[in-house]
Amino acid sequence: MSTENVRAYYDDFSEVYDRGRDRGYHAMIDEIEAGAVVELAEGRDVLEVGCGTGLVLERVARVARRAEGLDLSPGMLARARARGLSVREGDATQLPFDDASFDVVYAFKVLAHVPDVDRAIAEMVRVTRPGGHVLVEIYNRRSLRLVSRAIGGARRIGRSHDESHVPTRWESIDEAIARLPKELSVERVVGARILTPFAGVHRVPGLGPLLRRAELRASRGPLARFGGFVILVARRAR
Repeated sequence: MSTENVRAYYDDFSEVYDRGRDRGYHAMIDEIEAGAVVELAEGRDVLEVGCGTGLVLERVARVARRAEGLDLSPGMLARARARGLSVREGDATQLPFDDASFDVVYAFKVLAHVPDVDRAIAEMVRVTRPGGHVLVEIYNRRSLRLVSRAIGGARRIGRSHDESHVPTRWESIDEAIARLPKELSVERVVGARILTPFAGVHRVPGLGPLLRRAELRASRGPLARFGGFVILVARRAR
């Protein structure tokens, strides 16, 4: 898939991306992801690779000394700028930043769609200072989310696209760790969407809030390895 086609996909997606993300399932995922970064970001220089409309970056910017975002999509970036965020257009495999520019670099819901994921991760490491953190999120092959996707099929995400229009990589945690550069050592694993069979459950009165609380507890425990989204929190060697 060409860069132009990927950009068109996310520009289309940007028109509806924020819809309904302030509640329920999507808000729960964002809360878990943002929490994994915020605890590392206070007073630090932070970069989000694939920042989208800035839903997570906005939370990070509240505590970081400097918070930057990068995305391939002008449509996504326009919405992030409307939030008052510092963002720029760019490619995850060619980050437009100097070596060792940030203390924390993270990518959520992005790397699973990047064909040359090894180069993207290498770029994230390059712009991270020694002793800093790199957070890599994968789509976990061993999860309820994959089962749900297989049953439900590709969702429409805009006027002209559905989820089948971008490549998606599903892998195990062991496979993801094996591909990390030698400079990184994984400190912990954070999981999201561990117990949720399908997103609509979070709209059920009474059940939704209970499931959210259960997901938040499970995200840092032994069940984290079964999350549909798994964040590898790694430190770059000094």
